[in-house]
Amino acid sequence: MSAREIVAFLAGLVGLGATIGATVSNEWKSTSRASSVITATWVFQGLWMNCAGNAIGAVHCRQHHTILNLEGYIQVCRGLMISAVCLGFFGSVFALVGMKCTKIGGTDQIKARITCFAGFNFILSGFCSLTACSLYAHRITSEFFDPMFVAQKYELGAALFIGWAGSALCILGGVILCLSLSDGISRSSSRADRKGHAYSGAASLLSSRTKANGHSTNYHRPPPNYSTSSREFDKNAYV
Repeated sequence: MSAREIVAFLAGLVGLGATIGATVSNEWKSTSRASSVITATWVFQGLWMNCAGNAIGAVHCRQHHTILNLEGYIQVCRGLMISAVCLGFFGSVFALVGMKCTKIGGTDQIKARITCFAGFNFILSGFCSLTACSLYAHRITSEFFDPMFVAQKYELGAALFIGWAGSALCILGGVILCLSLSDGISRSSSRADRKGHAYSGAASLLSSRTKANGHSTNYHRPPPNYSTSSREFDKNAYV
């Protein structure tokens, strides 16, 4: 059980790192480099900056001018990725508290509920990142294959693949952590059943021993002989 929780926690943590890397990356979309020469340049853009580089290695970036003038899908992707990072962070904290191998969190049932809550955070984080990357990729592909689109066409950037991988790891880790709720409840109920059986067994054994001792004592103990004592008392009285 502990090994499975550790694997799920590491998967969610790596997924969170990939989500952060995709969020701050500037290669969400880029132009093709297939026909690049020494003087050729290519453009790549992210959620926060527009960059241009050449084959020599010089890269120049500038931030988006204003938030209000941005296209709607970029703003939506920004909000989704920030939400994914926040949910993944809280999921990591709750998973660390609720894991069985840690000494904090309370009883096994409480730790299982905390771990399940962390799993839900990881799952939501993965779906937010998956939605943002898929929305951005859909916009790129629709513009690329549209014959009526005459502006600069872009291809899928590396940040999208990193975001997809991170979302898959977060969802996987979250699902495994959510399964620990049933295990923790069943483990605590089995412990309670064992304690109940132990207490009832001890009580029944004590009562049976008490009954056996009482019957044996009453059976083997001879009744008091009052006649002999009264006779001796009478004889002594007359003497």
